[in-house]
Amino acid sequence: MLEIKHLSKTFATGTINEKKVIRDLSIAFEDGDYVTVIGGNGAGKSTLLNLISGALDPDEGSILLDGKDITHLAEWERAPLLGRVFQDPMMGTAADMLIEENLALAYRRGKKRGLRWGISKLERDDFREMLRILDLGLEDRLGAKVGLLSGGQRQALTLLMATLQQPKLLLLDEHTAALDPKTAARVLALSDQIIKENNLTAVMVTHNMKDAIAHGNRIIMMNEGQIILDMTGEEKKSLTVEQLLQKFSALSGEVFANDAALLA
Repeated sequence: MLEIKHLSKTFATGTINEKKVIRDLSIAFEDGDYVTVIGGNGAGKSTLLNLISGALDPDEGSILLDGKDITHLAEWERAPLLGRVFQDPMMGTAADMLIEENLALAYRRGKKRGLRWGISKLERDDFREMLRILDLGLEDRLGAKVGLLSGGQRQALTLLMATLQQPKLLLLDEHTAALDPKTAARVLALSDQIIKENNLTAVMVTHNMKDAIAHGNRIIMMNEGQIILDMTGEEKKSLTVEQLLQKFSALSGEVFANDAALLA
């Protein structure tokens, strides 16, 4: 489904602040893979998602999605193929618009627009059923402004919007990092449910080692812009945080020093 070949990205090239963030990275994801990505600060996790989404251009290498070369497509050109949920709950929705209006935008994504006015009764009924799945009481608040929702409600709505059109690839960029533990667990459970029910291919960047182990069928660890660990199946399921830390030290020759991940 996703094939990345010899991808490289350097920031501030030719200056004293030059930093190679992604280094000759190659990897392939199968259709239906749910991949979690873990690594320390500056490992290149979010940069990798930005390169896949088109928010950044690579210096070298190529990206193929479902056999199509999207390396040099603009961000808006590849947007119909991708769904993305960001760390900040405010980024995926329009605060001053109603819940039903936000859903209507996502529902019409990539479709031809006509001159028909507003949202139909049938669409509202569909939106209520979609929101009922979230179990957050939002199905009775279609006329409420999104800006009035809590961070967790807003992130759950963003997740629903990002997957309404069943994208070829779903990118989750530390999408629970800004939430309290209880809300984060709820959003993660919804993520698992939506990915499974729609058979989506997904990549989830997280700073939480326990979450990286507990979710998905494949775990990748990054360090200094490269993949140093790629584990699937029963081997992944039996992992512990302590074992993951040991593997990081053995493969990188360093001590994992990301306090946020360790405390999580």
